[in-house]
Amino acid sequence: MILQLVKARRRQVLLDVDTQRDFLLARGNACIRNHRRVLAHIRRVLAWARRRDIPIISTAIVYPDNNGETQINYCIDGTEGQKKVNYTLVNNRISFAADGNTDLPRDLLRQYKQIVLHKRCVDPFDEPRIDRLLSELRANEFIVVGAGAEGAVKATALGLLQRGKSVVVVSDAVGSSNKREARLALRKMEAKGARLIETKRLAGASHLRRVGACDCESCRGLKTKESVVARQQDD
Repeated sequence: MILQLVKARRRQVLLDVDTQRDFLLARGNACIRNHRRVLAHIRRVLAWARRRDIPIISTAIVYPDNNGETQINYCIDGTEGQKKVNYTLVNNRISFAADGNTDLPRDLLRQYKQIVLHKRCVDPFDEPRIDRLLSELRANEFIVVGAGAEGAVKATALGLLQRGKSVVVVSDAVGSSNKREARLALRKMEAKGARLIETKRLAGASHLRRVGACDCESCRGLKTKESVVARQQDD
């Protein structure tokens, strides 16, 4: 057991799933739908967690380069796209490589505000260190944001639920590549016991108009209202 983590039950933990540039920025190799809206909500939730001193556990996919001998072209080790979006990181953090180990230092969440856990797969519970941490960490509530709903977010939420955890999914702070599959994934998470809420219910309303991470026209507010509405309808 991770004794330093289970001495006291924490009220809430924010679980930030794969908030990486390839998924959340327009120039990324696997950019989600409606990335501007999702980025704004993720930024809002992260700011809310920092204000309330809520611990943040982040996962990040990292695929090996293999000298280009792979069909995967996103979140490749050493690329800009594999990095996390800047405002999903706090200064007081510690990172762990995806190396198959389960070791963790003492007093982890007392020393650091954020734990960044790299993984080589979609399902975080396939990584021994992440499985150990999330399985043994006690919290009244795990709050989940990130990308994507039909993949890593679903696997993370269902894995937590299978381990008897209380899970809240911030539905408008979760990105997706396929609208239909994302809707089915959210329904499955809810059916298994997750609670779905929106950002404004968790963190209150916001007047944020620019997400401050992506440099596309939409995120910089350069597109007209009509063109943005038309694009959303096309999605």
